[in-house]
Amino acid sequence: MLYRCLKIMARLALLIFCRKLVINKPSILQSKGPLLLACNHPNSFLDAVILDVLFEQPVWSLARGDAFKGKLISRVLAALKILPVYRTSEGVENLAENYKTFDACIHIFKQNGIILIFSEGKCINEWHLRPLKKGTARLAIKAWEENIPLLVLPVGINYSSFKRFGKNILLNFGKIISKDDLNCKEADGIKNQAFNNLLQQQLEQLVLEIPKKDKEKQSALLEIKPSLLSKIVLAIPAAIGWLVHMPLFLPVKKIIWKKTLDNDHYDSIMTGILLLAYPIYLVLIISLLWIFIGNAWTLSLLLLLPFTAWSYAQLKPQLDNY
Repeated sequence: MLYRCLKIMARLALLIFCRKLVINKPSILQSKGPLLLACNHPNSFLDAVILDVLFEQPVWSLARGDAFKGKLISRVLAALKILPVYRTSEGVENLAENYKTFDACIHIFKQNGIILIFSEGKCINEWHLRPLKKGTARLAIKAWEENIPLLVLPVGINYSSFKRFGKNILLNFGKIISKDDLNCKEADGIKNQAFNNLLQQQLEQLVLEIPKKDKEKQSALLEIKPSLLSKIVLAIPAAIGWLVHMPLFLPVKKIIWKKTLDNDHYDSIMTGILLLAYPIYLVLIISLLWIFIGNAWTLSLLLLLPFTAWSYAQLKPQLDNY
């Protein structure tokens, strides 16, 4: 129930938080399992949220193990279809837990499920594909060894910004990798490397390579400028949207910015907080207007205020300032 409710909320929020979504192969979003999404990892848990929201079938995600602190948090994350993967930096004693996660993944694949794994193993806000870890190869090969007809889909996700609200997202799907693409009779190390080579070749075509300070290249590949007609039609709603939503946006931004100065989680945490806080903020504004004005027309603001936020997102600057 929690998963379904949040997925519906996130789908609605994506219409505002995402300025423009460009998908190279939209039909893939109706894919069924068993399927492993092998994705780059530029923007923390926002990467998982976007893919989960877009796919019709539920998507299980693998996340860093240190997020699973305490039984309550672990249960909540499990309810959200998130499974832990531990790294050496999170304690050698926890590495054995990865076997349980891999067994859970195999069970999900046998139920024709979809799992998302971040093949680079670590989140960094950049337009660059980093060397791939072995986890994706090991999981895929383990499934094939158990005669599961698993398909591996390379996914490249690219953002116009890692700091700005209302961003363009370029989502690129590559060519399917299947058991037939490998010689499964080779030694494990050779199979893992062969798989990673195939995946690396695919992801290199899907993930943009842009230096952070190359504003010209960023603009050419990531910026989608609004038309003159859009600027004229949306100018007033956008101005209203800025005025109405700044009392919520600016304090949250200030707090989250301070908390995330030493990591790359600002964008995801900011989006997550706004996702949960905005419905409350919206109801608060409408309730206050209802009390002081009392007209039934105030209920129309449930649609009008999100529209003004969307209008502002369409016209605001799109690129980060580095």
